[in-house]
Amino acid sequence: MTSGIQTRNRWTFSVGTIGRDMVYTLVSTYFLSMYVLSLHQSDSVLAWVSGLILAARLFDVVMDIVMGSIVDNTRTRWGQYKPWILIGVIASAIFTVLLFAPFDFSPTAFVTIFFLLYLCWSLSWTTNDIPYWSLMPALSLNQKERERIGSLAKIFANIGMFVVAGSIVPVVGTTDAPGILTKAVGAQNAWLYYTLGIVTVMLIGQAVTLFGTRVPTLVVAQEQVKLRDIYKVVVKNDQLLWVAIAMILFMTGYLTTTTLGVPYFQFVFRDSGMYFPFTLILAVASLGGLLVFPLLRKKFSRRVLYTGATLSIVLGYIVFFLAPAGNFAFIAVGGLLLFFGDTLVVILMLVFISDTIDYGHWKLGRRNTAITFALQPFINKLGAALSAEIAALALIWSGINAAKGNADLVTGSGLTVMKLIMLVFPLITTAGGYLLWRFKYKIDEKFFDQIQSDLRDRGQLVEDATEA
Repeated sequence: MTSGIQTRNRWTFSVGTIGRDMVYTLVSTYFLSMYVLSLHQSDSVLAWVSGLILAARLFDVVMDIVMGSIVDNTRTRWGQYKPWILIGVIASAIFTVLLFAPFDFSPTAFVTIFFLLYLCWSLSWTTNDIPYWSLMPALSLNQKERERIGSLAKIFANIGMFVVAGSIVPVVGTTDAPGILTKAVGAQNAWLYYTLGIVTVMLIGQAVTLFGTRVPTLVVAQEQVKLRDIYKVVVKNDQLLWVAIAMILFMTGYLTTTTLGVPYFQFVFRDSGMYFPFTLILAVASLGGLLVFPLLRKKFSRRVLYTGATLSIVLGYIVFFLAPAGNFAFIAVGGLLLFFGDTLVVILMLVFISDTIDYGHWKLGRRNTAITFALQPFINKLGAALSAEIAALALIWSGINAAKGNADLVTGSGLTVMKLIMLVFPLITTAGGYLLWRFKYKIDEKFFDQIQSDLRDRGQLVEDATEA
């Protein structure tokens, strides 16, 4: 593949992540912690909603693997990935808008209709998510080029995430401080218009990916994957399993922290207005991590980077926990350490899973890119499912949900519960994930080169033409 096509693939694939991560951040992070709270639902409704989110996501993580097998079995003139990316993004756009539509329901109807819409959203997201991220390792066989694609994609993804994180409070607002759009059109319409805007960005970005990328054709003898073969593809790839478990621990903690961000600032730090400048700190930390990652990779191995990133995260949580209420300097330092480390781990997770595709091909004799890469959204969704339930319990046990926006009603014990769940629990899961990876994951740079060399010697891996 020429350098021109590599550059084109790198940028057109990455642009597609902006709107996707805007939508995903809105639904996964702010639907529960801001949107449902703004409706002033009871503790029982919040508990039902969080439980149904958990159930829907657990069902969806199983469907990730099934969708991976469907994609691996797809043969069209447009390739394996692009037809499903198109179908999924259109369906996701529709159900995202419906989730935030200004319907007025009784509590029972709200829970029922919410569950149906959320389940449809999850399945449509899977239809887009699995082929989209499976496309990334298919764009190049070169390990370094994959890292460049993954790093740039995460830069754009973080731009999308922080656009939402930075704009949602001033535009939509919190329960105690309405945003600009809410003051103009009301809370429900504000959520709808805001959602329509980011869905539009997602559709444009995905169009760039669909029309811009060119996928190399691999000359690989491959049988059709049957459902009963999924066990062999996933479970017998031991390196994929170990890294998946380690990353589930990490993502559960990481997403618990981000999900509870807005209520934490409102009730623990007693100033929801601090959340916006804090998102700027997070943007600097995350984008800085993404920009320096290629430079760090030139000097350090993945093992050294993961170790350093974990230490940065742990130190960030400690500083954040000790930060006095209202002291922005402490919060800024803790946020920089925490999210700089988080960003490095997220990039490393992406390339770890990419490399297990080649390992599975080498060990099992078959190259199931989509099924293998289905573990990446599987990890994100399972982590999001667990973190949503944990966050809901934190809001209920701390008394925040019952306080209906009044920070003075939350007691000292409630604030302690909030701090322990948002900061101590994620610290433990992050450290646990790192230790599991450290002692079980074996694919370093030298082993990966040997894997690809063996595959080429066997005639099982040859890069041929380029398809649309």
